[in-house]
Amino acid sequence: MRTIGPLDSAVLPEGVRARFVPDVNGLNMHLLEAGFETPGRPCLLLLHGFPELAYSWRHQMAPLAAAGFHVVAPDQRGYGRTTGWNPDYDGDVRSFHLFNIVRDALALITALDYREVAAVIGHDFGSLAAGSCALIRPDLFRSAVMMSAPFGGAPPLLSPRAAPAVHASRNVHADLAALPRPRKHYQWYYATRAASADMDQPPQGVHDFLRAYFHFKSADWKKNQPFPLKSWSADELAKMPTYYIMDLDKSMAETVAPEMPSAAEIAACRWLPDEALRVYSSEFGRTGFLGGLQWYRCITDSRYTAEFKLFGGRTIDVPACFIAGKSDWGIYQKPGDLERLQQRVCTRFRGCHLLEGAGHWVQQEQPEQVNRLLLEFLRA
Repeated sequence: MRTIGPLDSAVLPEGVRARFVPDVNGLNMHLLEAGFETPGRPCLLLLHGFPELAYSWRHQMAPLAAAGFHVVAPDQRGYGRTTGWNPDYDGDVRSFHLFNIVRDALALITALDYREVAAVIGHDFGSLAAGSCALIRPDLFRSAVMMSAPFGGAPPLLSPRAAPAVHASRNVHADLAALPRPRKHYQWYYATRAASADMDQPPQGVHDFLRAYFHFKSADWKKNQPFPLKSWSADELAKMPTYYIMDLDKSMAETVAPEMPSAAEIAACRWLPDEALRVYSSEFGRTGFLGGLQWYRCITDSRYTAEFKLFGGRTIDVPACFIAGKSDWGIYQKPGDLERLQQRVCTRFRGCHLLEGAGHWVQQEQPEQVNRLLLEFLRA
């Protein structure tokens, strides 16, 4: 990847700046920050998901800084203008393991001369990263907010004979493929070599691909009316939309293309106007999607997921809460995880908030509601 400067200030809200922090666990990390003018402020670390960027937090940064925080949002490993990660499918996959993502977060906050953060806040895959930070280093990550993807926590501290098979059915993928309408799970598709090429060069172009993808998973797609699933089984999983349980013979670009919003719908989309979407499409058009897709290889491969057994039985013991859109299927895509997060994973759980008028991109679709909830949590 060619050398490129920080994100242009013209696309950023007032009071938010972009810069690089070198030598962050091997990365030259690009970040956005607000509230940097006053030293000694408590730090908030905001972790984005897929296919997103630090820019996804643009609506949160200035309001949180106005409340007295130094707000930091990096382009995570594999994304945006952060460099130093291996851009080869056959390269260092382990570097995208959640344990190493926690190392990235730790290295960043220490590079900024902090020894703790007031809260780590994560959305989508960033929610799993935030949960992992709070689980592994509660002394450094003093509270956690998880959004849109419930963190299922460490496995129970049980013998292999007694441990329940939560999401590990070895037949579910064969069962999905054998359905009358053959299907496949998007996370396992994302882990394939083909997924990156499919998304890097979609027939409709990267900009329109992302427009359809963001629309399809938002509250603007009126068929997003999620409900809890009974089990991790093919028949239950197939009740989800095709952006999660895809048709077996289709790429993600082909999956979202029929849901491309009309020109009138795009013009009416206030939460993601075309100039904002252009930030995403320009960045992913330049870097490709492989960096983000490598994360999925680590959560779908038992060689990596088994490493969480090191923390078997451990809970998140710092204050925590969960925020998502009511129209987000992501909260139910792993049956039981939302309940597990509240009842077993977190010992100091402070609330589950499901917001009207939001789908998967909750902090962008309903930024005022999210900001209010974040500030209430932080003040408490």
